[in-house]
Amino acid sequence: MSNSAQTSASNRINLLLDENSFVEVGGYVTARNTDFNMTAKETPADGVVTGYGTINGGLVYVYSQDASVMGGSMGEMHAKKISNIYSMAMKMGAPVIGLVDCAGLRLQEATDALAGFGGLYLSQTMASGVIPQICGIFGSCGGGMAVSAALADFTFMEEKTGKLFVNSPNALSGNYKEKCDTSSAGFQSEETGMVDFTGSEEEILEGIRTLISILPANNEDDMSYDECTDDLNRICDGLEGWAGDTREALVTISDDNFFLETKKEYGPAMVTGFIRLNGMTVGCVANRTEVYGENGEKEKEFGGGLTARGCEKAADFVNFCDAFNIPVLTLVNVNGYQAVKCTEKKIAKAAARLTYAFANASVPKVTVITGKAYGTAYLTMASKAIGADIVYAWPGAEIGMMDADMAAKIMYVDEIAASEDGAALVKEKADQYRNLQSSALAAAKRGYVDDIIEAAETRKRVIAAFEMLFTKREDRPAKKHGTV
Repeated sequence: MSNSAQTSASNRINLLLDENSFVEVGGYVTARNTDFNMTAKETPADGVVTGYGTINGGLVYVYSQDASVMGGSMGEMHAKKISNIYSMAMKMGAPVIGLVDCAGLRLQEATDALAGFGGLYLSQTMASGVIPQICGIFGSCGGGMAVSAALADFTFMEEKTGKLFVNSPNALSGNYKEKCDTSSAGFQSEETGMVDFTGSEEEILEGIRTLISILPANNEDDMSYDECTDDLNRICDGLEGWAGDTREALVTISDDNFFLETKKEYGPAMVTGFIRLNGMTVGCVANRTEVYGENGEKEKEFGGGLTARGCEKAADFVNFCDAFNIPVLTLVNVNGYQAVKCTEKKIAKAAARLTYAFANASVPKVTVITGKAYGTAYLTMASKAIGADIVYAWPGAEIGMMDADMAAKIMYVDEIAASEDGAALVKEKADQYRNLQSSALAAAKRGYVDDIIEAAETRKRVIAAFEMLFTKREDRPAKKHGTV
């Protein structure tokens, strides 16, 4: 009989995986350290249940930490069990899911535990970009375990009992938990961007199942497709009304309105997530200027500029999609860069990272300009200039250096000052500039837009584009890796 008890750790595994599919590996392993009277302590399975099973019939490897065994702390054998699971997953090309409830490093094992942590970090690094890594935090995830969570591709966190931190809130100078709980799910999802999804334990487990069901098993797997029961030529009436709230636009064009948003609370002026088009998983990046609630009322409005946080999360998302050969759809509605002091600290580097991510990605890339596309901020958003395969624009899209009215005021400043009716002259010159330089038609004539499409036809046109791009092959210069 296995030494691992039926604790919350094993119960979580059973709730996550298909019924009766879990097979435990290493159930008899216990701590082997004898210092500090460790031989007198019971350490069933050394505080972590490891093994494999299926989710919707697909193979996955899983480890679940048991807080009832020395707080779920990471000891030598505990770490080796997880690293062993990674080794098996790499051989089989299957995702790894970690269910975390860990007090951190096991002090009684000191250097052995440190070496174990290092081995885990190495395993995660080698697996990065080869197999999906998903982390679910149900209790403490502190110190070195927080680094492990950050090495994962996607992180889920229980909104009440989950705690994620490198240094606990009370260890921060001038801070304490009641003042600012830096370990909370809210802080980690809204302020740091570490956490992709929050919710109850049941919601997290269901969210992990949903995510696994739409992701490839590994970087060479092309079996993440599903049968499409939706009409491929479905007309999306009223889609132009969601030019501001692009989250709803993505929901509307997706098969059966499926959309799994990532990092929803972090940098909300940029939307990232997965949809299905003709049964194929597609990663989406979209600028967002408005947020509407379930009642149809506008709840929030953004300025339309790129933010540092939005660029950071979009760059990470595009890199993930490229690593796992997931096509990328980009909806563009951007008027420049956000002009505030806190953004200015990071925006150049963040925008550079996003520009690099789009330009470096060799997966199929389709861009739809739904509103404004101004300046170099537009170039960053998967423009034709940095490698988009197909670029569409809605009829009312504006593409150029800046707003036409502003351009007219700059170009004709002397004439406007001398005119008896400056406002009329500005309008005349702005209309002229718009027609010649910043309309969708002007961009299409120059080859920067492949076609001007009606908003309602977006779904069928994007599906057709990705079907055409299915066999895309694109080489990159020979190099070890980029440095951006």
